[in-house]
Amino acid sequence: MLEAVWIGFAFIVGLLARFVGLPSLVGYLAAGFVIAGASSYLPVPEYSDGVIEHVAHLGVLLLLFTVGLKLNVRSLAKPEVLGVGVAHFVITVGVMVVACAVIFSMPLIEALLVAIALGFSSTVLAAKVLEGKRELGAFHGRVAIGILIVQDLIALLVMTVANGEAPSLWALLVFALPLIRPVMYWLMDKAGHDDLLILFGLLLALVVGGYGFELVGLSSELGALAFGALLSKHGRAGELSKALWSIKEFFLVGFFLSIGLEGLPQAQDWLFAGVMLALLPFKIVLFFFLLIAFKLRARSSYLAGLSLGNYSEFGLIVASVVMPQYLVPLALLVALSFVVSAPLNAVAHPLYDRICNRLMKFERNIRHPDEQPVELGDAEFLVMGMGRSGTAAYKYLAATENVVAIDSDPVKVEAHKQNGIDIHYADAEDGVFWQSLKLNCVKAVILCLSEVDANVIAAQKLRKQGFTGQIIAHSLHEDGADKILAAGANHAYLTMAEAGVGIAEHVKQTFAVKT
Repeated sequence: MLEAVWIGFAFIVGLLARFVGLPSLVGYLAAGFVIAGASSYLPVPEYSDGVIEHVAHLGVLLLLFTVGLKLNVRSLAKPEVLGVGVAHFVITVGVMVVACAVIFSMPLIEALLVAIALGFSSTVLAAKVLEGKRELGAFHGRVAIGILIVQDLIALLVMTVANGEAPSLWALLVFALPLIRPVMYWLMDKAGHDDLLILFGLLLALVVGGYGFELVGLSSELGALAFGALLSKHGRAGELSKALWSIKEFFLVGFFLSIGLEGLPQAQDWLFAGVMLALLPFKIVLFFFLLIAFKLRARSSYLAGLSLGNYSEFGLIVASVVMPQYLVPLALLVALSFVVSAPLNAVAHPLYDRICNRLMKFERNIRHPDEQPVELGDAEFLVMGMGRSGTAAYKYLAATENVVAIDSDPVKVEAHKQNGIDIHYADAEDGVFWQSLKLNCVKAVILCLSEVDANVIAAQKLRKQGFTGQIIAHSLHEDGADKILAAGANHAYLTMAEAGVGIAEHVKQTFAVKT
């Protein structure tokens, strides 16, 4: 099958892109362009059964379903999410309309549609960047994902309106969807944790949501999003999203490959992409100042704005529905924006350390929603990172000692507070936090942060602060433990190895009691 050869070629080019530090999505687009160019000079047979298009459509549906799984109406209603998301989109579209109309002499309606496609940021790239740095749960990560979901909802509205198809009367049944939520929850609980869970997600995203909404005259994309949102409050929504991640990524290969297959970029496409790429810093700076205006600190505004500083695959989805003639130049622009954005985000933290003094001058002199604590009271033990290991360490110490905890996930912080845990929101990779932190009576710090680099930074900062007490950390791998020890920690335990020793010790004690 010819499509299988193309997907194999896309893998090779995507792998090459990864080797040079670029997102693999850039490689998939490039593979499509190469195949499109080769078909003009080589006797490459044309595909006719539409496999790539079907794969691409399934990828879009799964993307929207996973977006729906993250949909939290309360978080979207926060001013820094809804306000910034809408304001940035409106201002960006206004600027892009002028640029398209003046520079490229586009008719007003055409310029507006192109500007709308350019108003979004990439959900895929931002999520990959934040997940790679373990910052999806951090305050700036949650704000960025919230803004992306607001943009995705706007994109979905644009596509639904652009479709122009009148839904049937059966579409009114959509309003009854909340009534079947208990049934969906029950099915998800019974699906377990393995293959049935994945099939359950595929069934909802592609069949019930996608095809079901099509049958009543509604957008299949809207259906996938709706059924994802239906499960968003379930305790295992995150697990389902992770289970579908790899499948979604595979299908999205087809989407980006199909965009590239539209044809090789011409000179005018490169000109369009170059001009619009020059406006990318405007998007980043606008995000920064809007977030500052909504009371965020400079660091959160900078990190969120940088992760959103790109053009979106959703713009391509909108273009494929509304203006397919612009798919090639928009695809080229999206690829180039990824080429610029990915390396910038890779050095986001070191770069901030160099320019933080300049950026902090723009902060408003008011209480920020991401403000961090400077006092830890009279606690003698500090646990940094309240995942499973950190929570277990805290509970063990809290039985006899005065202990306090910090974590960079505001939702996790609130949940722990409701369970009576003395915990504060703070980001261990924030230099300002370390400058203002007062360790007071703390004699020992337990580092249970999710990433090795974060534990290394925390150990270095503690020693630089003059902390002379015990620093104990955990690590999944031996090389990570070595880095943490070199950074100043007294002990670094290999989590899985210690778990095995604990199990063996328990068995040993059990047999000792019996004998």
